[in-house]
Amino acid sequence: MRFISAALGLLIAANALFGATNEPRVLEKVTPLPVALSKDFEFRKTKLFFLSEKAPKPGEHAQQSASKLSPGALSSAAPTQKTATLADAQIVFERQYRLFGAVTGLDQRQRCGDYFDFFWRAKRPADVTVRLEYRQEKLHDFVQAQEISYRNMRGTHKTEFKVIGDDYFDDGRVIAWRCLLIENSRIVAENRSYMWK
Repeated sequence: MRFISAALGLLIAANALFGATNEPRVLEKVTPLPVALSKDFEFRKTKLFFLSEKAPKPGEHAQQSASKLSPGALSSAAPTQKTATLADAQIVFERQYRLFGAVTGLDQRQRCGDYFDFFWRAKRPADVTVRLEYRQEKLHDFVQAQEISYRNMRGTHKTEFKVIGDDYFDDGRVIAWRCLLIENSRIVAENRSYMWK
């Protein structure tokens, strides 16, 4: 019996130490950092998702992307039923994934907002801080930031940030952002939206 409880305690401690995901901390003041870009660090991919209060209607995403084309190009580039269905399936899945476990309307409301997934690589072991700096609609030029610190990281990693719930409803959507990889208080890699100044 003691062996089972000791093994269970060790398993829980190991899971807490190695399996726990880091939660971002919100910075009270965003201070500029010196830039020293390095080839040892890079962003691989960025995935952005906006979870709105209302679910999109079937085919709405494909129709919106086709309506942005010029009228002459619309007939030749109109999405086929198969293309529209595939696009809808991806958006529906992402929405269901983000809302998983949100049972009540209040739970679902707290999940609405902007989600950011950054995939990055460190080619050598380093203590890395990943920082997301962003501006929101109602706050105009005011810059906010969230960051997560990692110790002795090497290889490809994924970092998730979100501006959801009351932050989203009070201050609006994220209109511009940049994500930084920071080592020794210097920016070693950067990824930004086209709206970032």
